[in-house]
Amino acid sequence: MEAKELRELSAEDLVQKRASLREEIGNLKLKRATSRLENPMKLQETKRDLARVETILREKAPEGQRG
Repeated sequence: MEAKELRELSAEDLVQKRASLREEIGNLKLKRATSRLENPMKLQETKRDLARVETILREKAPEGQRG
């Protein structure tokens, strides 16, 4: 998912997206440990998406909550 698309989402949607990405990363790590992943790059892409979401959430946070 591109940062441009993520910036259009509300903060609540981004929080939900972050939770689903964390869950997906956990599932991918479990699959990797127990068997082979069909697409090994999927884990890396998901981690990058999570980082994008967290960055945008930090940008949207009010000044008083940063730090």
